[in-house]
Amino acid sequence: MAVPGDPPNGTPDGTGGGDDEFRPDEFRSDDYRSVVFDEDFVRAARLQEYSAQERMGEHARAVRSRSIWSSGSAPGTSTPGRGARQGMLLVLLIATAFAVAVYLGLRNPYVPPPGGPAQALTSTVVPLAPAAAVPGGLPPELFAKSPAADYRVGAAGITLPAVRRTHHFTDVQVVTALSIAKDYLVQSSMDPDVLAGSATRPVRVLLDPDQLAQFDRSMTSPSGDGRHAVTGWLVRFDPATAVMADSRVRVSGTLAFEEVAQDVLEVTTDHTFVYAVRPATGAPSAADGASLFTVRRELRMRFDRDDLSARRLELASAYVMAGPQDCSADPAGGFRPLLAGAGPTTVGPAASDPYASGQPRRSAGLCGVLAAPATPGTPVSPAP
Repeated sequence: MAVPGDPPNGTPDGTGGGDDEFRPDEFRSDDYRSVVFDEDFVRAARLQEYSAQERMGEHARAVRSRSIWSSGSAPGTSTPGRGARQGMLLVLLIATAFAVAVYLGLRNPYVPPPGGPAQALTSTVVPLAPAAAVPGGLPPELFAKSPAADYRVGAAGITLPAVRRTHHFTDVQVVTALSIAKDYLVQSSMDPDVLAGSATRPVRVLLDPDQLAQFDRSMTSPSGDGRHAVTGWLVRFDPATAVMADSRVRVSGTLAFEEVAQDVLEVTTDHTFVYAVRPATGAPSAADGASLFTVRRELRMRFDRDDLSARRLELASAYVMAGPQDCSADPAGGFRPLLAGAGPTTVGPAASDPYASGQPRRSAGLCGVLAAPATPGTPVSPAP
């Protein structure tokens, strides 16, 4: 078989195979006939020969090494070839991806997933029996002679603490939680319709959806089982016993916040609310028959990020002391104040039957004594 370079009629007889006869076997040209040194092979070489003009310079070298960036350069130009351009493009893409990742990490920090379902409210309501006869009079006079003389009126009495960010919640989120807590205190402790027992929606709309079933059951079937007392959720007066004699509620207390988990912010409130009430059956003009009723509410509220976005809360616990009341009265469905002129009671709490079926009254046996009114400015701490 003829190969390129052979005479058309083959090698003449008696003529040697050229230089192949004098080469060692491993360097015979037959072994390299399949190797083609095309243009791409030459351009990919690690060494490149200088042109004749470049070799004319003093101390010029015959060849130069080619870097990966100059591989495949067009002859006589410094323009990078295809391989160099691909390498530079790859580095550029990697740098761009890294910059985008850093930017997105700074702009969109990791947000922990929201917490689980809200827990059920646990509440304790303690009636405070009077130690002396309940004083009566006009509301302004009663307030002026009570420890609530310096209390602020309405929402102004609920002040927010200094705000700072926590480890996982921003200062804006903390302010949002505190403002929701304040709204809940205002709606559940001062709304006239809520106090009279004619409305619950102002309170309900601020609760986590997981607690709505418990709240609704508490409103329709109140019980002193520690979970379904109306007075654990809000302040309500038994409409058959007492009504408001003055719509201006005196308030004093504190709010505090704490991050209890990376996705849960907790706000605790401790406020004393003082109401002027009168008998439900008396004439409205008989204002001199008003008396004061005091409610101390210690609430613990929890917020996850969904709650903050929807402006709602999870009411985790409530500890309530209220008086003057009769110890035998069950305050689960609403407060029944002892009104002006009522004397101290010696009747103890309602009896509890440990053999009875159903849910026992968990607050049974809990009753305190309401301290006697002190002069204005003197703090009163009811003893449970």
